[in-house]
Amino acid sequence: MANFLLEIGLEEMPAQLVTPAINQLVERAADFMKDNRLQYGEIKPFSTPRRLAVLISDVADKADDLTKEVKGPAKKAAFDKEGNYSRAAQGFARGQGLTTDDITFKEFKGNEYIFVTKFEAGKPAAEVLAGMKDIITSMTFTTTMKWSRHTFEYIRPIRWIVALLDDVVVPLEVLDVKSGRQTRGHRFLGQSVDIANATDYVDDLAKVYVQAAADERKANIVSQIDALAIENGWHVEKDDDLLEEVNNIVEYPTAFVGKFDPEYLELPDEVLITSMREHQRFFHVVDENGSLLPYFVSVRNGNAEHLDNVIAGNEKVLVARLEDAKFFYHEDQKHDIAFYNDKLNVVSFHAKLGSVASHTQRVKALAAIIGRRVALTDKQQQQLARAAEIYKFDLMTGMVGEFDELQGVMGEKYALIFGEEAPVAQAIREHYMPISADGELPESQLGKVLALADKLDSLLTFFAGNMIPSGSNDPYALRRAASGVVNILHDNEWDLSIDAILTDLISEIKSENTRFGLPEDVVTNLDSVVDDVVAFLTDRVVKSLQTQKVRYDVINAVTTGTLTDTTQMFKSANALLAHIDDENFREGVESLTRVMRLTTKNPTDVAVDSALFENAAESQLYAEASLLAGSDLTTDELLKALLALQPAIAAYFDQTMVMVDNEPVKQNRLASLQSVSNQANKVANFMALDVKSN
Repeated sequence: MANFLLEIGLEEMPAQLVTPAINQLVERAADFMKDNRLQYGEIKPFSTPRRLAVLISDVADKADDLTKEVKGPAKKAAFDKEGNYSRAAQGFARGQGLTTDDITFKEFKGNEYIFVTKFEAGKPAAEVLAGMKDIITSMTFTTTMKWSRHTFEYIRPIRWIVALLDDVVVPLEVLDVKSGRQTRGHRFLGQSVDIANATDYVDDLAKVYVQAAADERKANIVSQIDALAIENGWHVEKDDDLLEEVNNIVEYPTAFVGKFDPEYLELPDEVLITSMREHQRFFHVVDENGSLLPYFVSVRNGNAEHLDNVIAGNEKVLVARLEDAKFFYHEDQKHDIAFYNDKLNVVSFHAKLGSVASHTQRVKALAAIIGRRVALTDKQQQQLARAAEIYKFDLMTGMVGEFDELQGVMGEKYALIFGEEAPVAQAIREHYMPISADGELPESQLGKVLALADKLDSLLTFFAGNMIPSGSNDPYALRRAASGVVNILHDNEWDLSIDAILTDLISEIKSENTRFGLPEDVVTNLDSVVDDVVAFLTDRVVKSLQTQKVRYDVINAVTTGTLTDTTQMFKSANALLAHIDDENFREGVESLTRVMRLTTKNPTDVAVDSALFENAAESQLYAEASLLAGSDLTTDELLKALLALQPAIAAYFDQTMVMVDNEPVKQNRLASLQSVSNQANKVANFMALDVKSN
């Protein structure tokens, strides 16, 4: 057994790409070892801003031998007219590195075929691992660059490669970089060093001021920060994302404390924290009551030498940011909301979709429509209308112009300063939520409705403007908007018909488009894209259920039928999963599937006439379906009731021929069965369920 080290040395990588890159390298290395039948123990990752590396332990001396049976052409094609092996047979054997002497014949699915048994001896480990070059060059990144005269693109220029099998260099070459045993230490504190043996990697790098293991480096950072907090009696807010970013920009971390003038504490906490976290990668400090203190903790990529100079430099940079923030904070308050709101008339929402001001007018109308459907009070509707009128005003303030991360946040702060009601201000902040597919959702009713309205108008108008996401291309973040709509509806169990809501908005736009500001070609397209928007939202449900590892047939059942209410899709999926192992589930689904197939293939719109029933089973099934139609059952209760129809459905088909020559009777029977399908469609498309294994 041996140990193999592969290190890719690079120019400094963007911090946010380091972790995905090392995860990809580990995954590709594992696949490479499996594909090449080279046994190993474990793969340990190492990463810093300047290197991606894996140490593969307990590597076998050679790859496993391979013995496999390969099927060729049918026996009837194996011989020519003279009884000799045909060209097809000869070519097949030759392609496997064998001769016709190795051919045998075996039966496969009722026919005889040519077979050969192929043996491939395992290659020595060093020879196999030389193929790791392909692992390096096949990696993909969201950000790439070229360098020198090369056309090859990579995350950053490759400067060195280390490839060692124990103490032996494995020859690799990427562009003009050949593998060796020499790695590089910290850019300023270290120097190049030769790795004698793969297992010396961590210790040798530590000698040149590089802590190569990302998890150990992060733990070191946390430990240093905690020590500073204990020493000063503080609590340091160690934001996970910030901690990950800081960890990926240092190779030899040293934490330190800086300070700023307490006068800046007059600024909102969010402004101070954003200035520290987003712009300087500082951790903010609070006291035991959670109040912000005029200190920060940062991490230097280096040792403690000349740390006073480093602290002074960081404090100077932060103060410059805080001075800007203080200036904008006071300047912004010299005007009122109307001043900023008026400026939105000349700010483009999109070149094809008019101004931001016209967008807010559509959102105001849409919010009112949604507000009525979720039973907001008159007072809440008034507050919602006000929030929708002004919810984008902060985009025109100096503070948001300088710190765009604070949009919405400063809207709430300034709205309260300018005398707006607290629910209005809160809705202004919350309308951006969630800011990621699984992000935090709005808490207030007004915030939820305003967020829905803002996102739905974007979806409708961008679709009508023929700016629909395709593949991975989504420049207007419409998938995120759709996920936000689905998550808000699901979280609140709001059963809203999105197509009906959008249709109501379209009606208002067509009657008064001067106020809503859409080009005529976009208005013309609005009706035709409603179904597309609903389908786009449904696709987000599919992705959400897939993330939850829900069975594919359950996902299909709740998303491919007549349901358009995304919340109902989740309810139906949960109900199906809750009862999928019930004793009567399979037979119940099979009965409902039989009914739905008949009614799907033979739609009818006639009213049921009980006078045309010819047996008790017809009357019984229709009576039970009618009871369901008139009841107010939960999804779970309705599913159980539908499954319980199985005996009545079975009796119906035992006693009743549906497709008879008598047209009125046939249509009446189809209509009667349609009453069952109508109830089944409220839960799922049962035809999509796979119950063979149940």
